[in-house]
Amino acid sequence: MLTVISANVNGIRAAQRRGGVKWLADRDPHIICLQEVRANDKQLAAALSDSPLADMQVAHAPSDQAGRAGVAILSGRQPLEVRTGLGEFETDGRWVEADFVDGDSLLTVVSAYTHTGEADTPKQADKYRFMDAMHVRMDQFAQRAARGAGEALITGDLNVAHREVDMKNWRGNRGKAGFLEDERAYFDRWLGGEELDGAWVDLGRKHGGIGPGPYTWWTWRGQAFDNDTGWRIDYQLATRGLANRSVAAEVGRATTYAERWSDHAPLTVTYSA
Repeated sequence: MLTVISANVNGIRAAQRRGGVKWLADRDPHIICLQEVRANDKQLAAALSDSPLADMQVAHAPSDQAGRAGVAILSGRQPLEVRTGLGEFETDGRWVEADFVDGDSLLTVVSAYTHTGEADTPKQADKYRFMDAMHVRMDQFAQRAARGAGEALITGDLNVAHREVDMKNWRGNRGKAGFLEDERAYFDRWLGGEELDGAWVDLGRKHGGIGPGPYTWWTWRGQAFDNDTGWRIDYQLATRGLANRSVAAEVGRATTYAERWSDHAPLTVTYSA
């Protein structure tokens, strides 16, 4: 079996203080994909140092802006190759990919952190350019998978709720970043629209039922968490061969507000060998 956890940690040092590193280590996954690490290499190593995760291989793409973004892949085995950055976003800390031996083939795992965006502003333009670059790279992975030359897994905080069932208050968020029609259209291209016959499979939805939810993000403010007023914006998107091996997906929602160690909940997917 292969267990992959994707988690926006909302700052690895804060997550460590709140028990997040212990939570991740206790699940004993094979691969952990982190977003919003918000640390340099030394700070990330220090946050992991008193846990079993300290022994894992680390592929880290920090942002060139201190305290911002940052993505990482922790693995129990050495990757064949690691690549960071995507298109013009080379130093933004939003994309890292690692190749692993997968039986007789290849598996590429990506940890991605898409921009939050803001409708009708330059921030939204940045988000669309990043998603355009994602689409190009994902198409390359999909073509490789179609040739039987290796599967791929895109994990992370993609900052888009694909459909109405992926957001509690979808009516109130129409026209806002994270639920714009143009953003959601990227997911239709990847997943295949209503028929879900695209090159990629959304494993959170595949194993999470028809919805609403399960959500993966709730604001820290007010009663959003207690009332489950959330968004499903954290994903594991797999090429079809890998998706067919997926056994289960689980959102690690904290039992109580006090037990939260991030404003996101981790998404764990288990795959057969």
